[in-house]
Parts: sequence; C-alpha cells; structure tokens
Amino acid sequence: MESVGISVDSPQKRVMDTVFQGANELSLDAKGRLAVPTKLRDGLLSSPDRKLVLTAHPDRCLLLYPAHAWAPKRDQVMAWASFDPQQALWRRLLIGHAEELELDSAGRFLIPPALRKYAGIDRQVMMIGQGAYFEIWNLSAWEAQISQMDAGPRGLPPGLENFSL
Repeated sequence: MESVGISVDSPQKRVMDTVFQGANELSLDAKGRLAVPTKLRDGLLSSPDRKLVLTAHPDRCLLLYPAHAWAPKRDQVMAWASFDPQQALWRRLLIGHAEELELDSAGRFLIPPALRKYAGIDRQVMMIGQGAYFEIWNLSAWEAQISQMDAGPRGLPPGLENFSL
C-alpha cells in the first residue's frame, strides 16, 4: 500500500492531490493501536494540523481520512435533513462515530473501543487505500468481501460498461 503524491505547483495543491492506494495486512497492539506504515504517514499527515479522522461505514468497516479531506464530507453530511429518517440514520453513523485522532511518536493511533466493536476489529486488519481515504476492515470481513467477487457475476456494475483496464 502506498501514498502517491502527484507532482503539482504548490504545497497546498500537493496536499489535496495525495492518493491512497494499495492494501496492507496489519495488527493492532494489545491496547487497540494501529501502527501506520512509514510510507503512508506523510500522506495521512498532510493536513496542516496533522490530524486524522476515523469514522464508521455502513459496510461495518472504518474510514480513515486526513482531517482536511474529511472536512468537506462532514460538511455535506451535516447539511442532510435531520427529520428524514434515512438521512438521520446515515448522519448518526458517519458524524456520531467520527473521532479526531493524532499519530503518536511511533506512528500509531488508537482505534476507540466503540469503533473496534462496530467493525468487529480485534487484532488483524486490512488497510485498503481508496483514493482520498483508507478503509480499515476486520481481516475476516475483508476476506468475505473479496470472496463475493468469486461468488457473484463478473460483469461491471451498470454505467461502467465502457470501462477497461
């Protein structure tokens, strides 16, 4: 897994163009801390305040954002109608579980117990780059996600018929 910085003119533009990609299997320590691989730290700490945000995803994984990348998403979610039951449910999940974090001197962050419980994370995790953020999965849940590709249809989702690799 790597953080790829795209060459640009200014440091501020460079921060916005960090792309997270790849997958790493990692282990939590006994206190529930996850050590971020060294090669990913600069990209994750690209926010001016060097903060991270960790929140829940409806697929029972966690999302890890640099704070500057999370801010516009948070603002979008906060604009959702609180009286619409479906929007309120998603808002509770995404905003209600959001935790601001910092890496310690060893490059680790604590996954709060409520988020570990939500995602079923105990020891082994997969950290999967998704462009502007990472997904953090319980290892067996990640393997189940991957096995769905083997069990299901091999075609592309609707709207991607002209996509090729």
